[in-house]
Amino acid sequence: MKFKYAKRVVALGMAAMLSAGMLAGCGKKAETNEKGEEIVELTWYQVGDSQSDDELVLEEVNKYIAEEIGVKLNVIKVGWGDYNQKMQVVINTGDQWDMCFTCSWTNDYLQNAQKGAFLELDDLLQNEGKEMYDSIDPRFWEAAKVGGKTYGVPSEKEIGSCPMWVFTKEYVDKYDIPYEDLHTLEDLEPYLQLIKENEPDVVPMYLTKDYTAPTYMDKIQDPIGIEYGDDSLTVKNVFETDRMMETLHTMRKYYEAGYINKDAATASDDKSVKRFVTKGDGQPYAELIWGKDLGYEVVATQIMDTQITNGSARGALTAINKNSEHPEKAMELINLINTDEYLRNLLNYGIEGTHWEKVELTEEEKQEASDKPYTYDFKVKLNEEKKKDYSVPYYVQGGLFNTYVLDNEPVDKWAEFKEFNDASQEAPSFGFDFNLEPVSTQVAGFRNVLDEFGKSLYTGSVDPDEYVPQLLKKLEATGVQDVIDEMQKQIDEWKTNK
Repeated sequence: MKFKYAKRVVALGMAAMLSAGMLAGCGKKAETNEKGEEIVELTWYQVGDSQSDDELVLEEVNKYIAEEIGVKLNVIKVGWGDYNQKMQVVINTGDQWDMCFTCSWTNDYLQNAQKGAFLELDDLLQNEGKEMYDSIDPRFWEAAKVGGKTYGVPSEKEIGSCPMWVFTKEYVDKYDIPYEDLHTLEDLEPYLQLIKENEPDVVPMYLTKDYTAPTYMDKIQDPIGIEYGDDSLTVKNVFETDRMMETLHTMRKYYEAGYINKDAATASDDKSVKRFVTKGDGQPYAELIWGKDLGYEVVATQIMDTQITNGSARGALTAINKNSEHPEKAMELINLINTDEYLRNLLNYGIEGTHWEKVELTEEEKQEASDKPYTYDFKVKLNEEKKKDYSVPYYVQGGLFNTYVLDNEPVDKWAEFKEFNDASQEAPSFGFDFNLEPVSTQVAGFRNVLDEFGKSLYTGSVDPDEYVPQLLKKLEATGVQDVIDEMQKQIDEWKTNK
């Protein structure tokens, strides 16, 4: 069944907003739209780099939403490296704002919800947000709950954690490598050796400082968590598990064999480096994105079964400020973005005719789309000259399933995402939130220890038999056992009350 969101493109004609002039004895007159509704301004903090055409697109957005729901937007974008710190300041100093991007990896959703920075949304979701609420996978809403309350609207995208090996297709084809059969770290060994011996200019396994070795665990509070498949919910330190020690020994073996670049523990990604395999956080058709970014074709295979954790399902959310003066309007806007095809794609791709144009499907694509959900009768071709002027992180503003697909993407891309989500399995710890307040001092000490040892261990740059004991000793000094005991206590209570 196809999307039935109306593409309510209105002919705005004459200006809808009345100028705020001074009228005798009346003061400043509020702006209103053609329906006579007062227009309120909402401030939205988003992660991502500013674009030269941001204001051009926002002008079109504001014309549309002013008429639809009586809202205009002030969007404040903050760069990737600065967003987390900036939002801590914004939240802690009581700045005026209405909405913000939040997730498990920046502007921490759980911690902000627990400390009361975000508004409880359950009532709004059953009123102003009901159309959107009913359309989004219930597991996203389950993950969005903290202490039984919902504090953010999830962007519906891939729901699970899906680490993948990413292979350069040139070498896969040249040596007829059965990449689809390669899943574990150990599976790679004969092909790393093959590349090492036959391609002296190629790094067999290219890693950077951001690499983490495959971890078969939901790290609820790094490095503490629950191993996948452990229905007993036993809390462990990942560096004390047999699986991680085997992995670290294999990484060390590969490093010493020359399969891994020597600067892996300190390197930033250099796209000019020829590589055979690296690791990525995957999703359906991720190889198209990676290949476009690298400038050559890649293929990929999953390392392990997709696991749904709170962290993965909280990959992107929009929260409303607890002190917002217009929470109902903020929810109306979030609902509109997630249900209105025209608005969602205006935000995502920019202005039709300026930043992109429609291209017809081939007959084969039409046939393929005929019986698939989340498909359209055209694709989007970006204006090559304008791509640099407006390119945004697609998941920051809303869900993906009512965005158009690009001309180089499969017409059934979002149907595949839906199938991917439906097939993903929930980790035993899914739904559990750790209240770290009783052990916050101990947890605060983890980061320095992990920064000191993690990159070197994960990339095989040091001997795990020598360095893991040092890491464990330092974690012990920070009080890691207190954290394990507290988490086990909380998860036992959670398990009893499930």
